[in-house]
Amino acid sequence: MIGIENIIFLIVAAVGIGLFVWQIRKIRKNVLMGRDVELTDNPSERINKTLLVAFGQQKMFKRMLPAVLHLFVYVGFIVINIEVLEILIDGIFGTHRVLGFVGPLYSGLMAINEILAALVIVSCAIFLWRRNVTKVPRLWKGPELRAWPKLDANIILITEIVLMLALFVFNIADLKRVQLAGEEVVGAYPISRFFVDIFGNDPEQLYTIAKVGWWFHILGILAFMNYLPSSKHFHIIMAFPNVYYSKLLPKGKFTTNPAITHEIKAMLDPSYQPPAPEVDAEGNPVIQRFGAKDVEDLTWKQLMDSYTCTECGRCTAVCPANVTGKLLSPRKIVMDTRDRMEEKGEHPAIFAPNHYKELGEERVETTDEKTLLRGYITPEELWACTTCNACVEACPVNIDQLSTIMDLRRFLVLEESAAPSSLNAMFTNIENNGAPWAFSPADRFNWAEDLYVPSKN
Repeated sequence: MIGIENIIFLIVAAVGIGLFVWQIRKIRKNVLMGRDVELTDNPSERINKTLLVAFGQQKMFKRMLPAVLHLFVYVGFIVINIEVLEILIDGIFGTHRVLGFVGPLYSGLMAINEILAALVIVSCAIFLWRRNVTKVPRLWKGPELRAWPKLDANIILITEIVLMLALFVFNIADLKRVQLAGEEVVGAYPISRFFVDIFGNDPEQLYTIAKVGWWFHILGILAFMNYLPSSKHFHIIMAFPNVYYSKLLPKGKFTTNPAITHEIKAMLDPSYQPPAPEVDAEGNPVIQRFGAKDVEDLTWKQLMDSYTCTECGRCTAVCPANVTGKLLSPRKIVMDTRDRMEEKGEHPAIFAPNHYKELGEERVETTDEKTLLRGYITPEELWACTTCNACVEACPVNIDQLSTIMDLRRFLVLEESAAPSSLNAMFTNIENNGAPWAFSPADRFNWAEDLYVPSKN
């Protein structure tokens, strides 16, 4: 029977879900700020990659301990959501364990839920230990790991532990109440049955404790759901589409600019006719920007990358430039892109990128320019990149950090001619001599004149 409690629950659930949808629309608007790019080719290969990398956690298993712990949290998140569905139905319609009619299947589901909930608590506790006691370097160091990212990681882990404990409080108190009433126990509870006596034998008290645990668990889930868009934990949603739309080309293959390609073809073949310049709706020529200076110059996929970042630091930990003490941190490039995007566009309910940027010690000296390049990311960071793709290979959710770095570099070279002097000399040599070296093509084989070459005669 539907009562006042169910109506209150319905209102709370509607507000929580509505607020989450409102934040998702903001993030979608931010991502669509980027340039369009076609990434719908080879759907079978994309689905296969999504099943392996996103659902199968393939890249996580390069490091076994965090992979196993993360697997417990990941599977627990998916399976426990089935119980959340039951809680929503019970809350709206005033039922109790409404899915219990499936019998043994329900018992198996509840048993798996409890085991996974216990493993989630253990895993999160170990993750907290690694972050705050042993201080794994990639989770602790870096100019991008200011106060907020560190606090965010701890909030996520503590919240997950509290939510699982609330679930156990509900199950333990409800199980004892049912046993005292002589009713049939719906479901199997392999963990809760060991603690069934800790809340006493008072039926009214047990009913109250179960209610508190039930409400705390569902309110916590609704609150946590609305925390996600402001958190790195948003990757639990974005990882799947990001992997699906990830790069299928060989990692070493760079994209080209069509306008420059046409120009080179015309230089090599005078008979080549470049296509007519692109015009807008009013027939005026579209002024094209070469490379990227700000977030709207990047593609929507590059902006989606920034919302998918788990801030795990695997990319930075394997970056040869970072390891040798240079300024570049691929993780910072991705996080800076997200911060600039939310500064320029919309930001979720909690996150405040300007405030975040001011916290902590700045190792990278940026300017006051209100653009992604120089305002967040400096040329020194970009030119430190060796384009080795180690960061791309290490990322567990297929983020392409290198594509953003290359587009920012292209702007420096093609729009500002602001490449390092050594590169400008190389560009001049390629233009004049057809090679990176300052020698005439006619002298190309001078090096072989004094070599001993055996003759057939």
